Amino acid sequence: MDSTVRVQKILINSPIATVLPAIAQLNLSCWWLAGGAVRNTVWRSLFGDDCQLFIKDFDIAFFDAQGDRSQELAAKAILSAQFPDYEFDVKNQASFAIWRSGSTRYNSTEEGIADWLHTATAVGVRLNASGEWQFFTPYGLDDLLNGIIRPTRAHTDNPKAKNKAASFLENCPRLRLA
Repeated sequence: MDSTVRVQKILINSPIATVLPAIAQLNLSCWWLAGGAVRNTVWRSLFGDDCQLFIKDFDIAFFDAQGDRSQELAAKAILSAQFPDYEFDVKNQASFAIWRSGSTRYNSTEEGIADWLHTATAVGVRLNASGEWQFFTPYGLDDLLNGIIRPTRAHTDNPKAKNKAASFLENCPRLRLA
């Protein structure tokens, strides 16, 4: 079975399938749902109760060079009203470096996601205008589907990546470090 089909089958039976249509309705430019929600949902599905990683929040990345923080706050407010039991983190990758000092300036949503700490976290999913699932997987899906924690190239020596990896292993001992 194709890796994206396998991941989609896992995500379809999770809260991600519930929130994706609502995110799509926001009409954010070049958006992706990525990060921990996708990663933790897949790892919980693969490793069951041995894995105590849950959806903490839904990381939604988008890109609007003309946009400002008000778009992020409005999108978060709409989603929070629709889904009061969930947390949402909505970030415009175009302005990320402006308000988060030391951050890289990105030229696209995909560039931002590809710069996340770990390969298994840098996986985006969204619905297109026809409601079909799309995936952004700059490092493929092997690490995600095999429970491998691997820092992205830019974060090989980043202490944050090492600390996160230790936390993942503590909460999901069947994972492996690359």
